[in-house]
Amino acid sequence: MTYHPKSDFMHVMMERGFLADCTDYQGLDAALSKGVVRGYIGFDATAQSLHVGSLIQIMTLRWLQKTGGKPITLMGGGTTKVGDPSFRAEERPLLTPAQIDENIAGIKQVFEKYLAYGEGPTDALMLNNAEWLDGLNYLEFLRDIGRHFSVNRMLSFESVKSRLDREQSLSFLEFNYMILQAYDFLELNRRYGCIVQFGGSDQWGNIVNGIDLTRRVLDHEIYGMTTPLLTTADGKKMGKSADGAVWLNGNMRSPYDFWQFWRNTMDADVGRFLKLYTELPVDECARLGALGGAEINAAKIVLADAVTTLCHGADAAAAAKATALEVFEKGGAGDDLPTLELTPQEIGEGISIIQLIVRSGLAKSGKEAKRLISDNGARMDDAPVTDTGLMIDSGALASPIKLSAGKKRHALVKLTG
Repeated sequence: MTYHPKSDFMHVMMERGFLADCTDYQGLDAALSKGVVRGYIGFDATAQSLHVGSLIQIMTLRWLQKTGGKPITLMGGGTTKVGDPSFRAEERPLLTPAQIDENIAGIKQVFEKYLAYGEGPTDALMLNNAEWLDGLNYLEFLRDIGRHFSVNRMLSFESVKSRLDREQSLSFLEFNYMILQAYDFLELNRRYGCIVQFGGSDQWGNIVNGIDLTRRVLDHEIYGMTTPLLTTADGKKMGKSADGAVWLNGNMRSPYDFWQFWRNTMDADVGRFLKLYTELPVDECARLGALGGAEINAAKIVLADAVTTLCHGADAAAAAKATALEVFEKGGAGDDLPTLELTPQEIGEGISIIQLIVRSGLAKSGKEAKRLISDNGARMDDAPVTDTGLMIDSGALASPIKLSAGKKRHALVKLTG
């Protein structure tokens, strides 16, 4: 694409690799050039944290604010009660209102690290779509909003079509989701003057629905922009690791493990990830990404430091880096490793190495822990563990022990109380 943007925001989006598609490049660019643009992304409250897969969206809103726009983070307190069926094989489990509120509180903690909230012209807004969805009158909604939607067109969207093509059930509850999401955009435009929705490229159909509905009902000009759905160089979905989702809340993924995730980035991804997930100058991102051999490791540390600083703060990033140096270069235990604390009562006459590996988070099950040992991947204080029946007593824990799964994942086990 050869379009040359006039606004700072569109320039950043295109230069750093955020832009997958846009409903009207020139129209959005012109609006951004004229004044403060309000743009939003919706997030359903299905967990107590967002994970790395959502980070490209969060960074989009951060750049909007940094370039003079006003970001809106829309919590799906209403839509979470339905569940987004997009590209899912089965219906999401339904959550209680209390669970949804708890999840929203956890997600707020993530956003507050990246965006400045307040009353100023470019301060971010945190909204909840339960504000307008919970009080809807069903018959009025059908009459005023439902008539603008063609079932034929809704069935043609890839997110729905792929589910039906696999002959997997799509409930009427889920089918309503795209109407509710479109209605969100209408209400945000009507109540808050929001003119652009951002989202991953899998949300294109939902975004276009909202634009179409708002134009029909309010005759307002609004826009949609999508970011690419990221996979790592080996084809894996961004945000997943060997031990599960890479959460952005420190109580669900320790800053050390978060730092280590980025330190383990594949060589081919370093330059791209520096542009997307840090605020380093683009030329510097390109220079670091082009390093070869052992030098690329220095670039990965820059990446890990910068992303962890944004998410958890400079002190947490420095502690994680120091622990990695201690663990990997000096063979020590490190102060910032994930730690399992056990009381003498829990240990009793002894606790099995299998239990320790599972409880410290290095394996998801006893079966996986046994496989780790049989594959020579488990170590205790850097010595190979070969006996799946090994028992650890309180005496062995007189000083903390370091458990390792492979070369990159470690945890401390220590006696407390």
